[in-house]
Amino acid sequence: MKLTASSTGKEMEPLALTIHQLVNELPLTIRSKNAKGIRLEEGKVVDYNYTGPVLEKVIANGEKASEIPESGPYKGIPVMVMPLIEKDEIIAAIGVVDITQGIYSDIVEITKRPQSPKEGTP
Repeated sequence: MKLTASSTGKEMEPLALTIHQLVNELPLTIRSKNAKGIRLEEGKVVDYNYTGPVLEKVIANGEKASEIPESGPYKGIPVMVMPLIEKDEIIAAIGVVDITQGIYSDIVEITKRPQSPKEGTP
C-alpha cells in the first residue's frame, strides 16, 4: 500500500482497519492532506469522506494534538491526533477518539514500564 498526500478514505481503509483493531476498536479517523478520509467505529467503516477539526488542525501545523473538539461527531470527547510525515511533508493525520472519557489515556500512562537505569548510574 502506498499512502500519499492525496490518498482517499477508500485507499487508506486497510491501514485504518489495522490501527482500529490495535486500539481495541476505539473510534479512529484518518485523512490525507489533500483528500477527506475514513472514520471507523466498532470494527466498521462509518464514513469514507470524513474530516474533523482536530485532523485539519494537525494537518495544518504538523504537531500532535490531544484535545476535546468543540464541533463534529466527537464534540466533547477527548481525541488524540498525530501527523504522518514523510520527507518533511505532512501527508496525513491519524486520530483516535477516547470514548472512555480519558480512562484509556490514563491507563496508557499508568502502565508505562519504568525505564531501566543506565549502566554506571546510581
